[in-house]
Amino acid sequence: MRLVSLLVCVVVVASCAAPREDAESSTSTSEPSTTTTVVVTTTRPPTTTTSIPTTTTTVSPFARPDWLGSRPLPLRPDGHGEVQPTPAELQNRRLETIDLLDPPEDDVFRWSIEEVPEEVLARSSWTEGCPVTVEELRYLTVSHFGFDEEFHTGEIIVNVAVAEDIVEVFRRLHADRFPIEQMRVTTLEEVDDHPTGDFNETGSFVCRPAVGSANWSYHAYGLAIDVNPFHNPYLKGDLVIPELASAYTDRDAERVGMVLPGDVVVEAFSDVGWSWGGDWNTLKDWMHFSTSGR
Repeated sequence: MRLVSLLVCVVVVASCAAPREDAESSTSTSEPSTTTTVVVTTTRPPTTTTSIPTTTTTVSPFARPDWLGSRPLPLRPDGHGEVQPTPAELQNRRLETIDLLDPPEDDVFRWSIEEVPEEVLARSSWTEGCPVTVEELRYLTVSHFGFDEEFHTGEIIVNVAVAEDIVEVFRRLHADRFPIEQMRVTTLEEVDDHPTGDFNETGSFVCRPAVGSANWSYHAYGLAIDVNPFHNPYLKGDLVIPELASAYTDRDAERVGMVLPGDVVVEAFSDVGWSWGGDWNTLKDWMHFSTSGR
């Protein structure tokens, strides 16, 4: 009850305190109208664009096919591989050199002659049954130009009697920028490997008989050198070695790396008294140079 009385009193007091309007007054005061405009600004987070980096893979024009040396050929009755058409990738063969030795720092011709180191002899084809002693051989390193347009260091084992002459031959090939794909020592395992028909190593000493003969090849004495065998194959009848190099038996279709009559390779070997298998009549061995003409 007290709460009700108190509320009534508050209401009465409020009524008394309120200002009275003068009914006779002709002036009416009105409060100006105020309009408030609220501008709402929405702030969006900045758009972030993420760039995905693109990777460009450049394939060297001198890249070696990944199947090289891995496709054994069916064998013929004579034990050689079956001669097959030259694959498209090898019809104008210009492949990079695999560096087995440190390449030279510049384009200056560099060379060395030394006795055959034990580690080199161990990975060569030399055995006690070869027709030449280790003392009769020398290990050479020479600079050479590659099909990849870079300079490389090649290695070769030759007879001690011709070592200095061979350095001069390769000095001239280097100066003329004649390309050599690979120049390395042939291993004993490679002598008896199943043929794949695509090898292209320039080399000299290989302890093996001559092709189609029971007699020792001049390679077994370090007195013969084969230059870019794929570009300059052996041809006798229907036999081509390497067996995939048939495209290069057409000597009129000149391509880089081929040895041709009167060129710098033929002249360089001729000047040290070596003859060329490309001049033979009963067969052609365009890769082959020797002291004996065989």
